[in-house]
Amino acid sequence: MAYKTVFTPINKKKYIGSEKEIRCRSLWERQFCKYLDENKNVVQWGYECLHIPYRILNENKNRTYIPDFIIKTNNNDKLEISVIEIKPFRQTKSPNSRKRKNIQECLTYAMNDSKWNYAKQFCEDRGWKFRILTERELFDV
Repeated sequence: MAYKTVFTPINKKKYIGSEKEIRCRSLWERQFCKYLDENKNVVQWGYECLHIPYRILNENKNRTYIPDFIIKTNNNDKLEISVIEIKPFRQTKSPNSRKRKNIQECLTYAMNDSKWNYAKQFCEDRGWKFRILTERELFDV
């Protein structure tokens, strides 16, 4: 079962939305919330507040992707907007690159790959950045 908790920001003016809505789905997300709340270069941030429409290849159905974070940062006096997804590294690689795989892994990867491609285009169209952070980036593994 996934870890779930409510994170309450100290710097409430930086958070987009109500702090009652910050229900972290992992310890990694919770740690990232704390980082965003305390980082002086983060001007604003929100958790699961952005909706990006997407479609899965060979599926005639509109879907909505809700990335984990949207962040506005002050980078050398230039405001930047980034959309961040937090995932385990193993979920960011195609199951075809592994010796053992199952159908569910393949379906999950196909859905994530589609979401991320739409998110990259969505962000690019707006001059934003899209990043997937794994334990490698979060913890300098």
